[in-house]
Amino acid sequence: MIYVIIALVVLALIAVSVIGLSLRKGDTSAAYGQLASETIKRDRSAVELDTETVEAVPGRSLEATVRAEQRGGTLVKTGPSAPVAYVPPDPETVGVARRQFLNRGIVAMFGLGLTGFGAACLGFLYPQGGSGFGSRINVGRIPDIAAAIKAGGGFFYVPEGRMWITEYPASALEKAAATYSFYPQVEQGLKTGVVALYQTCPHLGCRVPNCATSQWFECPCHGSQYNRVGEKKGGPAPRGMDRFPMEVTAANELVVNTGAVIQGPPIGTNTTGQEAEGPHCIGGGHS
Repeated sequence: MIYVIIALVVLALIAVSVIGLSLRKGDTSAAYGQLASETIKRDRSAVELDTETVEAVPGRSLEATVRAEQRGGTLVKTGPSAPVAYVPPDPETVGVARRQFLNRGIVAMFGLGLTGFGAACLGFLYPQGGSGFGSRINVGRIPDIAAAIKAGGGFFYVPEGRMWITEYPASALEKAAATYSFYPQVEQGLKTGVVALYQTCPHLGCRVPNCATSQWFECPCHGSQYNRVGEKKGGPAPRGMDRFPMEVTAANELVVNTGAVIQGPPIGTNTTGQEAEGPHCIGGGHS
């Protein structure tokens, strides 16, 4: 977010500079054939000369005599010199300078826009801080998590990590070790009796709620069903619910890495043998 703010500030400064240059250019462009406002301001403090002297003395001689007058000398009148023929500026030369300015301004703004966009992309891709989804989340002590699962009727939802924490029976550990290819990444959590499941349905990405009556997860979008540990039981989902790696600290706290999503077990996996314990919340049956 800080990169986006910096980019917007830089864009604002560039815009002010471009507007200032445009106004300045308009002021000087309007000076052809007449004195610019800035020149008039500077001439207010100059030495006033009589009309005869101004008309009789050429430009450079007049400047020299004025400087002499200011230094305490006298004004020397010189005779008029031959007038120099007026040569109008080449329109093509003036046009090229204007086009160059516009082209360079467009290129500069385009480059600045790309820079701001790149900074925004870097800010979006930059690793997040120590909390929130995509980081390592300390869910709490194992006994407290077990109590929260019991209080939730078999399910504990952690919104910060977009995950469900459910109980994993100790009697299924041996089968899980032989079945799950990702077992080492979840082993510590399973041995303490819990599993961390990603809330998103592998079918089309809907958020999967729990069903208190069946004690399964049942997707309201297309009817995919999963048992309490996220193994597919029915519906169009291509696999079981995805899950997160789990670690247990020395203080017996569960740490879930929500930045690494593990693909769920394949269809037909059933390590716990849990069947529906009551009516389904979503219509449909076993696949």
